[in-house]
Amino acid sequence: MSEHKAILNWKRNDSGFGYKEYPRGHQWNFPRSGQSLNASAAVEFLGDADATDPEEAFTASLASCHMLTFLAISSMSGFVVDSYEDEAVGHLEKADDGKPWLAKVAMNPQITFSGDKQPSPEDIEKLHHKAHTECFLARSVKTEITWG
Repeated sequence: MSEHKAILNWKRNDSGFGYKEYPRGHQWNFPRSGQSLNASAAVEFLGDADATDPEEAFTASLASCHMLTFLAISSMSGFVVDSYEDEAVGHLEKADDGKPWLAKVAMNPQITFSGDKQPSPEDIEKLHHKAHTECFLARSVKTEITWG
């Protein structure tokens, strides 16, 4: 159906290549938009606090996909959304084999609706559930995703 490209660039430069020596900083370049982003490992894994880490980006991607799907479904259902804010949190946990994985992403959307047709709490839950089942990224991962 479509392709989505990201180009990563990393260089060691003059540093050593021992585990605690090599730099974690790198660039994410997105050729379609021409945008670039400084990325790094998470601080807990010797990364740079001033750069986006993959766990943050994964969390943001899931929350963004959920929001965009929620907006589309709301629009098609006749609800008018004026604002949608979310403070999503990704939870890195140890798996059964002791290795870390992003086991859960908890979304905390705050949504403002306007217009004559206002969703009930049950409608909002149904919109979120449908957004979750139709979000391309949520369908692609085994991470537990919650909202509300």
